[in-house]
Amino acid sequence: MELKRRLEFLYFHQPSIGPEEKSEVLACLDSGWLTSGPRTKIFEEKFARYLGVPHAIGLNSCTAGLHLALVGAGIGPGDEVITSPITFVSTANVIVHTGARPVFADVDRRTGTLDPESLARAITPKTKAVITVHYAGHPCDMPSIVEVTRPGQITVIEDAAHAIEAEYANRRMGTWGQTAAFSFYATKNMTTGEGGMLVTRDGSLAERFRRLSLHGMDRDAWKRYSAEGSPHVTLDEPGFKYNMPDLQASIGIHQLDRLDGFWKRRRQMVLRMREVFSTLPAIGLLEDVGPVKNAHHLMPVLVTSRSPLSRDDAVQAYREWNIGTSIHFDCVHLQPYFRKRFGFKPGDCPVAEEIGKSVLTLPLYPRMTDEDVDYVIDVTRRIFS
Repeated sequence: MELKRRLEFLYFHQPSIGPEEKSEVLACLDSGWLTSGPRTKIFEEKFARYLGVPHAIGLNSCTAGLHLALVGAGIGPGDEVITSPITFVSTANVIVHTGARPVFADVDRRTGTLDPESLARAITPKTKAVITVHYAGHPCDMPSIVEVTRPGQITVIEDAAHAIEAEYANRRMGTWGQTAAFSFYATKNMTTGEGGMLVTRDGSLAERFRRLSLHGMDRDAWKRYSAEGSPHVTLDEPGFKYNMPDLQASIGIHQLDRLDGFWKRRRQMVLRMREVFSTLPAIGLLEDVGPVKNAHHLMPVLVTSRSPLSRDDAVQAYREWNIGTSIHFDCVHLQPYFRKRFGFKPGDCPVAEEIGKSVLTLPLYPRMTDEDVDYVIDVTRRIFS
């Protein structure tokens, strides 16, 4: 049967927003209270219960969470922080913002996540923290990483932007490190438009994070301007403007209720695509390795040497068939800034560089229909035949 080009563009991602979210946003607008307040507190408490952690701090981004996690760990000039080169640039940028030096360890070829053996080789006397990246929703090998980092000596921070639902050995991501940061960006597994969450088991750290997220003040707007509030504030250290407003939390409260349903739908689509794509020599697939629950945030494929066209040509080919794609990710250590500032060069992380040159991310989100999935499969067969 001849494959016909669809008329409507299939976006790389579209959020799933239901009537509950819309109603809550309208109620928030009608309440007259838009910034951090009662809805943010409800969202934080629900998120903490979902993960099984005592403390969750709503923020305006996952990037803010990673930055606060480093500040809370006392990272500064002269320190080194190891992370993965297969990640969004913000993971490395926040290390630079503290004055520390980013160090990149290579990844596991099967999963794209941080390789514990490469991590062990990258540790020096200056290493003060490691940021693990649960790439595409696949958990890092956290037991091995915790062992390598000598508990109590090197702080483990989880970049869990892709991994809200993920587990390793029935233990959720976000519960292995001292802290973990989650993302609610528009393309994530659940969204608040923008936004993030920082979680920890340490009560004193949580209290400090909460202060630092709002300039370092001891009182947020709700405590200053509500009927029971006081206008006086105390500043013990300068902080940042990282707080989550109620308007964002209004969406998150109900997105969290739908999260497991979102995951089941994405997994269904991933298994269908993997089944077909595994028969195509021109593309490779990452694997699920270990006792893991993959959050399936992304559907990455690797364009192999047997492909009739390059990865970047494939991006254009999908676009001609009215399908949007993305790239997760070009290696961070080879970005011009990091090469110029720190001297990183090709060959430093060969496995990550191989993935970075070949990875292509296909559409994957709950709003996709079975017909959408079949169309992506059929176009993929045609492009890579």
